[in-house]
Amino acid sequence: MDDPDSDPARVSRVARPAGSDDPGPWRLEATSFGLAVQFLTRLPVPWTVPYSDELAMRAARYYPLVGALVGLVGALVLWLATLVFPPLVAVLLSLSATLLVTGAFHEDGLADTADGLGGGMDRAKALEIMRDSRIGSYGAIALVVVLGLKVATLAALPPVLAGIAMICAHGVSRMAAVHVIATTAYARTDAQKFATPKVTPDGYGWAAATAVVLVVGAFACAGAGALLAAAVGFAAMWIMRGALVRKLGGHTGDGLGAVQQLSELGLYLGFLAWL
Repeated sequence: MDDPDSDPARVSRVARPAGSDDPGPWRLEATSFGLAVQFLTRLPVPWTVPYSDELAMRAARYYPLVGALVGLVGALVLWLATLVFPPLVAVLLSLSATLLVTGAFHEDGLADTADGLGGGMDRAKALEIMRDSRIGSYGAIALVVVLGLKVATLAALPPVLAGIAMICAHGVSRMAAVHVIATTAYARTDAQKFATPKVTPDGYGWAAATAVVLVVGAFACAGAGALLAAAVGFAAMWIMRGALVRKLGGHTGDGLGAVQQLSELGLYLGFLAWL
């Protein structure tokens, strides 16, 4: 997930003044879910979504659910496209659909993180590079490799399994980002327009439960490959988290985008390895 400050358009969509009324529990959950949708995607929310630091923290519980919805969009496009086009073309169309839905939010974070970790000689320089909206050679290479592996892996899977993998991977990889938020310090210490990413213990539980449901559902549809996929996705998250801690001393919004991307790719590789 990219830093909110680096995307003025996304900030204008998310940072609306909070209402003065006290919402009931259902309205509070709807508001939190709507804020998660607005933050992670370009999808319109058909109701007014206020913003506050507390609501932003609460919205993190819905990140895996929003991710599963993004994966569902990709799966539907994939299944429909396979009726007309070869598997490779269908996968490219489905990947394009998810990029449109998210505005390449996480991919941008991956590119910035690769530039910072690859080009920064120390922590301060790495964080400075990650602030730069321009893409460098490390970022370009990371995008080409990760997106290319996603396409190759999904194209090698049977279309039905590829769709199931997309729904599961998009949801579980957002849980990977939530896990890093919960277990890793925030690396930046300079002023921020918004509060640093946080998640409450009960919010973490909600997000983890969503991820477990997705893995169990994939297991019911695709067998034990779902368990291997989840394990590989978790390993990818752990490796990326370790790289962020070693170089930056913690995570950033861009780093969370890199965590999501590598975890998603790890799940696809796990499904394919099982076959």
